Amino acid sequence: MNLKKKSINRSLRILVIMVLLLPLGGIGSGSLATATSDTSCGKGDHGLLQQLQKQHQGEGHQSVLSFTDIQFLNDRIGRVSGNGFIIGTSDAGCHWQEIYTGQWQIAQIDFSDNKNGWALATLPSEQKKHLIQTSDGGAHWKNVDTAITFDRIDILNDKEGLGYTATSAYKTVDGGKSFAPIPTPVNNRYASFSNMKTGWSIIVIPSGGYKVMKTVDGGEHWSLKLKVAADSNNGGEIYSNGNQVWALLYGEAGMSQVSYSLYGSTDGGSHWNRVIAQDTAGGGPAPGSGKAITQKGPASPGGHPGNMQLIGDRTAFLAGGSPAGEVVSVGRSFNGAQSWTNITPSIEGYDARISFADSKKGWLAVVNSSDKSAVYMTKDGGVSWNVKFSLKK
Repeated sequence: MNLKKKSINRSLRILVIMVLLLPLGGIGSGSLATATSDTSCGKGDHGLLQQLQKQHQGEGHQSVLSFTDIQFLNDRIGRVSGNGFIIGTSDAGCHWQEIYTGQWQIAQIDFSDNKNGWALATLPSEQKKHLIQTSDGGAHWKNVDTAITFDRIDILNDKEGLGYTATSAYKTVDGGKSFAPIPTPVNNRYASFSNMKTGWSIIVIPSGGYKVMKTVDGGEHWSLKLKVAADSNNGGEIYSNGNQVWALLYGEAGMSQVSYSLYGSTDGGSHWNRVIAQDTAGGGPAPGSGKAITQKGPASPGGHPGNMQLIGDRTAFLAGGSPAGEVVSVGRSFNGAQSWTNITPSIEGYDARISFADSKKGWLAVVNSSDKSAVYMTKDGGVSWNVKFSLKK
């Protein structure tokens, strides 16, 4: 009897040790399982690709898989969306699992935590973008009944969020059940709020050029922070994180080339540096005047900018893609727009989305590509990249 008891106790101790050795965290309401293979980390497939391809052979699915967006909540947990699927990892991309497959063609994902998220998605037979929500990490989605067709979304927590059209901004404080308009300046072409009070707006000047405006009272009052002269006014994008603010302003485009300027501020818009001023043969001069730190953006020559990721109050990354060169890459500043470095392009693709956890560790998804879609990881701020999942044939 004593020997039997000792054997049972020993087995229980082994079981406890095995449980403690399992990876922490997980996607959604359950823990993240290893996808098919446990013998390699980041080889680009893990057996999940065949599974996804098989599920996308049915009616209503596009036959070719491609990535559309990427978001990492921290240095381990992340998701990548695509045309009818979402995959996720809880070990920094070493292993992946299927989170969602279905008819939603997902354009953008945004999670406030590991369970609550929003997405913009279309159905195969429609062009309209729907706002959809999940409360189980992305496994199941419900359509949010709203008359507004959003171009972008930004979820702050499980109750508060922001939605944007080309000219307007809206807020919800009840988890998406209702949206109220946020006052924005006349001729607004891009708004971005970091919370319900502090926001930014890029205004186009009808005769040409831009104004960058700021509000600290939820849009009731706006103040001018930057004025940029230009012959064109094709809009732009703005990114903020505390007092760090970056304004991306577009010139013209042509011959697969884009002209643009990138301005950066570390004091809430009181002072700006002209960081990138990319003139191109196809797009003409970049907006603005004065000396810029560099005349080329990432993935030059003639590359177009992707999304930005701001870390803390001084670090910024910008994705870039070059259809002509068939490469994607990143540019970066570690000192609050005082200097800028474009990393030499080393990844095949046309468009890219990035998500960085800190100034060194980040992920890049090659998006909107039928033959180059893949997820890469860097541990040195973008200098080198390793493939973590690939949809390439």
